[in-house]
Amino acid sequence: MLRHRQFSRRAANRALSVNQRGVTMIEVMIAIVVLAIGLIGLARLQAATLQFNNSAYLRSQATNLASDMADRMRANRAAALGPALPYNLDVDDVPPGGGTLAADDLNEWRAALAGTLPSGTGGITVTGAGRATIVVCWDDTRGEGFAGAPAACAAEGLMGFRFETQL
Repeated sequence: MLRHRQFSRRAANRALSVNQRGVTMIEVMIAIVVLAIGLIGLARLQAATLQFNNSAYLRSQATNLASDMADRMRANRAAALGPALPYNLDVDDVPPGGGTLAADDLNEWRAALAGTLPSGTGGITVTGAGRATIVVCWDDTRGEGFAGAPAACAAEGLMGFRFETQL
């Protein structure tokens, strides 16, 4: 009787193993698919991180260049607040020729914008009350695009930064 039970168990185990063939392979394939989806998600996360890091770098460069121009105007405050307002410049205007400190400042600033930022340009508005608004525009299509940009920049499809200060 004991021998009969052992034989029955062996036969039952063999029958189960025949029914289980290929199941392990399917489990491995499912695990590989889940792992691949996870790795694709990590790659997309890394790409987004690089994109936003570049956008933040360009924004910090725009901030530094706007601050530089404000410092230049403060250093030449008498001319900046004079009746001619020589620092006023629209985003799409060509800077004036050299000869004055204000014209040299504008030309150097625009050259720095073009050399530091992709499609970099900028504009300045100075009021008689000594309020200066500096707008820096650049191409940020790899980052955030131009959503939320000042109107002068968005009209040209560029991202922008607006800096207001009292001279």
